[in-house]
Amino acid sequence: MVNHYKILKVSPKASNAEIKSAYRRLARKLHPDLNKNGENTSRDFARISKAYEILGNPKQRAVYDQELLKVQYSNSSKTNSVFSSDNLHARRWRQMAYERRYNEIIDRMIADERRESMALQKIIFPVVGLFISTGFVAMFKPKFWAQAQPIGKIVLFSLFVIGLIHLFKRLRTAFERYTYRNENLHEWIFDESKIIEKPYTRLTAISFLIVGIGISLSVGLLVGNYLELFITSTMPNLFSSSLKPEFVFYPPIFVLLVDLMHSFASNMD
Repeated sequence: MVNHYKILKVSPKASNAEIKSAYRRLARKLHPDLNKNGENTSRDFARISKAYEILGNPKQRAVYDQELLKVQYSNSSKTNSVFSSDNLHARRWRQMAYERRYNEIIDRMIADERRESMALQKIIFPVVGLFISTGFVAMFKPKFWAQAQPIGKIVLFSLFVIGLIHLFKRLRTAFERYTYRNENLHEWIFDESKIIEKPYTRLTAISFLIVGIGISLSVGLLVGNYLELFITSTMPNLFSSSLKPEFVFYPPIFVLLVDLMHSFASNMD
């Protein structure tokens, strides 16, 4: 059985980052466009690409590790060492080693999936929070800023700045992790992993945000027009009949609060 770990020159316990780094290093070294050795280089490049295709995907890697473990376990029982004998204690030792390694594979797969899920949640929650808060602000048209005392305005403005910075960091992380620039297509020749990990163009992501905010704003205004009489008559000091410039304050603050609650809930798990 082909040992993809040896091809990439990494340990079977290597992290995803280490596997990615090893692939990039070898891809730059062996890419046919940079070498004149022709057939040998192309064959080696194909091998490391296949190895990364399997080891770079947590689920495929887990399946591969299980198959590799079975082969290693089977081979160990055919050698002439003390541990490979048919002795009851040797068989028990091999079974324990097999189960321990298998559990390590499963634990690593679960940990990788959890990290990926948490990374995705840190992007989804702020974006969804931004859309929802935009819709609600357009619907209710709050005027907390206008009604607040000086200390209240300081608090609101401080939360707005913190929320804006927080939202910018979250969006920047999302863009770096899941999007690519069209002008960087040529770089994929030397780093094919980007094709797998970054499925969306930068323009697509920006368009999604703009359209999402536009739809949220439109829906909020539409629903707000139907509820305007009820909202303004119930709490006229808190809600306005038209959008004010202070509208921009609230979505970043809402996103910040939602993310804080999500982080707290995640730490409690």
